[in-house]
Amino acid sequence: MCGFVGFTNDINDSNQVLQKMLDSIQHRGPDAKGTYIDEDIALGHRRLSIIDVTNAGNQPLYSEDGNLVLIYNGEIYNYKDIRKRLQKAGYHFATQTDSEVLIYGYREYGPELLQQLRGMFSFVIWDKSQKSLFGARDFFGIKPLYYAQMQDTFLFGSEIKSFLHHPHFKKVLNTTALENYLIFQYSPCDETFFQGVYKLPPAHYFTYHEGKFEMKRYWDVQFQADEKPDLNTWVNRISDTFHDSVEAHKIADVEVGSFLSSGVDSSYVAAIADVDKTFTVGFGKDERYNEIGWAKDFSTAIGKKNYNKVITPEEYWEKLPIIQYHMDEPLADPAAIALYFVCNLASQSLKVVLSGEGADEIFGGYNVYSEPGGSAYDKLPRGLRRGIGAVAEKMPAHKGRNFLVRKGKDLEERFIGNAYMFTPEERKSLLKIRTNAPNPMEITKPFYDKVQDKDDVTKMQYLDLHMWMAGDILLKADKMSMANSLELRVPFLDREVMALAQQIPTRYRVTRKEITDEKTPYVTKYAMRLAAKKDTPPQTAKTAAKKKLGFPVPIRVWLKEEKYYQIVRQRFESDEATRFFHTEKLVKLLDDHRAGKADNSRKIWTLYIFLVWYQVYFPEDCASKDEA
Repeated sequence: MCGFVGFTNDINDSNQVLQKMLDSIQHRGPDAKGTYIDEDIALGHRRLSIIDVTNAGNQPLYSEDGNLVLIYNGEIYNYKDIRKRLQKAGYHFATQTDSEVLIYGYREYGPELLQQLRGMFSFVIWDKSQKSLFGARDFFGIKPLYYAQMQDTFLFGSEIKSFLHHPHFKKVLNTTALENYLIFQYSPCDETFFQGVYKLPPAHYFTYHEGKFEMKRYWDVQFQADEKPDLNTWVNRISDTFHDSVEAHKIADVEVGSFLSSGVDSSYVAAIADVDKTFTVGFGKDERYNEIGWAKDFSTAIGKKNYNKVITPEEYWEKLPIIQYHMDEPLADPAAIALYFVCNLASQSLKVVLSGEGADEIFGGYNVYSEPGGSAYDKLPRGLRRGIGAVAEKMPAHKGRNFLVRKGKDLEERFIGNAYMFTPEERKSLLKIRTNAPNPMEITKPFYDKVQDKDDVTKMQYLDLHMWMAGDILLKADKMSMANSLELRVPFLDREVMALAQQIPTRYRVTRKEITDEKTPYVTKYAMRLAAKKDTPPQTAKTAAKKKLGFPVPIRVWLKEEKYYQIVRQRFESDEATRFFHTEKLVKLLDDHRAGKADNSRKIWTLYIFLVWYQVYFPEDCASKDEA
């Protein structure tokens, strides 16, 4: 795992600038540093040595004739198979790394190489003779790739923070991204919080030649249910395919460990990975927020050693600025901070860990997926439900109100992903600034349009695979692991696993209780849970039925404590808050939460995290009046 930076070279001090850019992402690759500079391009790379840990694997990496130059971040798990094919075609390899197959694979196949890859990656190849760039990002967006065009300079790299050191980069807040963030809790579009900086979307590649940037999608999820196999056949196929994926994701010349929570996803990974170490973090002694005891018992049952840490509230809050620095853009998912700590814990023992991200999106694991058509209320006429919902929306908060409001709306209106922080009306009320930020339905519509003929569960999965997973789940997975110089691998997010999962009928993803022996009305990830039971030791098989917790964080509790209430209130009344918000409304959200009038914890956290991030990246705008 690594990080890279680059820019088209039209400055005199390109070497000094490139070195500063590389220094800003040293955490992504502390083992080695390399550069390539000519009159047209400047490329830099930081390496975390995982495969072929000798210096032969350092980058930039060159083709045999020296014409192609590669900088790359990721792992190609089937690189040995591709290498054999290329060797038969006459190519000679100078290293044992997976990196070199990208150079010769691109020369042999062009963009069609991407269809052969199995792994996580972002990379850029410079063609000296053509003076052109080719770059690509993996299928799911596991590895990031940002780009910007500033004063005729084309910048690209693994993290936005590296761009700040280029003299042509203009640091300006993108307020449209702020408005979108207040609804989604992350930046949901290709544009970022920095004006003029964009994310290359997952499963896309780009070319840049003579000042012209072109981008194209090369792959997409295709949900097409195969109704012929029975449930047991699907369970066996999931087991076989996932075993193969985990084995592929263990390829390394260094030790590999595994994260472990009390949920089925990470437990399934840990149970079949046969690694020696598992890692867990928790908060306090309350089992709602601390899974360490369970993880230790599970690890003992599978014959592994569990390393764990209890995170104190003081540690959690103290790390927020450095975490938002590493995130590049504000992310209001409280689990990101917990992930930072478990990555830090693992990094003290090894360089590579396996994790369970992606199982919910691929196999249908979120509780909200069980909602469509799940009650007698859904059988009422649509017009009646919409009318009741419209009335309920205008009423004060009370038990059952949200249910009526949700059921009064079509899926495309109510579901934008796993987080819906502020409605457009609430956003407008809070903000002083005004932009042309789109309605959330305008952002989600292109994805819904592609699956308009599918059932509601499939629609939600498709949307989450393209937005929530890349914008939240994988953003924090990459940034928090790399902040600790740790490679995080996600065996659920594998092309072969996805190829299987997209064929599973909806009833085997999210199923009704009458065809199961479970106590809940619906069972999410049903077929996958059965596969996990099949592959998990009998004494721990109950994990397959355990309620999903994720990384439970006691934010709602802390915000009622005097110490943390005052910390947040001070931020809500700061000069930078006043720049963007009607601060009296922010304080009211905080006071109502403390008084127990409403659980505003997630809304408060969304606002607070933005203000923490803003102070980190725009400190010049955050000086107190006394300092100004």
